[in-house]
Amino acid sequence: MTLKDKIELLSLLGKHLLQMDDALQATILRTYHGNRWFTEENTKQSIHAVAEQFLDREKLTEWTNQYQLSDEIEVPKTVGLVMAGNIPMVGFHDWLCTFISGHKSQIKLSEKDKFLLPYAVNFLADLEPNVKELTTFADRLSGIEAVIATGSNNSSRYFEAYFGKYPNIIRKNRTSVAILTGKETKEELLELGKDIFNYFGLGCRNVSKIYVPKDFDFQNFMETMHEFKEIVMHHKYKNNFDYNFTLLILNKIKHYSNGCLLVHESELLYSRIASLHYHFYESIDQVTADVQGHTDEIQCIVSKDVIGDLSTIQLGKAQAPTLSDYADNVDTLEFLISL
Repeated sequence: MTLKDKIELLSLLGKHLLQMDDALQATILRTYHGNRWFTEENTKQSIHAVAEQFLDREKLTEWTNQYQLSDEIEVPKTVGLVMAGNIPMVGFHDWLCTFISGHKSQIKLSEKDKFLLPYAVNFLADLEPNVKELTTFADRLSGIEAVIATGSNNSSRYFEAYFGKYPNIIRKNRTSVAILTGKETKEELLELGKDIFNYFGLGCRNVSKIYVPKDFDFQNFMETMHEFKEIVMHHKYKNNFDYNFTLLILNKIKHYSNGCLLVHESELLYSRIASLHYHFYESIDQVTADVQGHTDEIQCIVSKDVIGDLSTIQLGKAQAPTLSDYADNVDTLEFLISL
């Protein structure tokens, strides 16, 4: 297949995913029964994001034009992909980069997300049988020549031990933060709410900590976040909320609660499910220095304003990455081209 053929094929997949036919609907329900965090609403949101951001013909063309890509690789390599399972289809971009590069994918799926990517690959294979030669699924990686593995800080140590001899991208825990001025409108705070609550806050692009000025109006903030109160109807989220609420009370930690979100001061970037940390700042220079000190742990910085020389994205856009928004800010496609 030529690069043009691949882009055309991917754009057909994008159109198909947006149609949400009975077979895809059944796959979504099957996914939910295997992992109750992957609700129908969240899975459809992820599928739409993939289709609109990653599988649009013009966006694919513009993205690939930035690289020196060949229609055919003389000796394609087999790249092992160890997928994460924190949000639906989270590993799709790694597979997409491998497919576009011309290399072969051997995929170790997460037990939490076993059906969505195979569905997409099988759809493509029905249109173009060569896709099956380029993409395989395995319980255990073997015969690989490079690796892209995503996991926790703990699992990354095992990945490095197992796969360190291969060219690799090994990803660890990351999270995202927001820098607020205190002058955000209700509409802007509601956009921030999406960055906090989407996918129950389980993604590395979800905001787990906010930096706020000393006079920040937490009452207004909590009232606005209460607009997302329906999230506690999900029993797993509610169980986490109750558990973490109890811990805060028992440990006598000052906090804010609105029934769906727990907010308390902490130096830590990572917060528990149903929780959000905050950190006061006195100057932009102070918050910039603090964020820059955690570069290896932060995926996204969300803000309505330009903050020093930090690379920020708009409120509400954390979970809408483009093709060029690479995990850990490591250019996956460039890595694959250089193999």
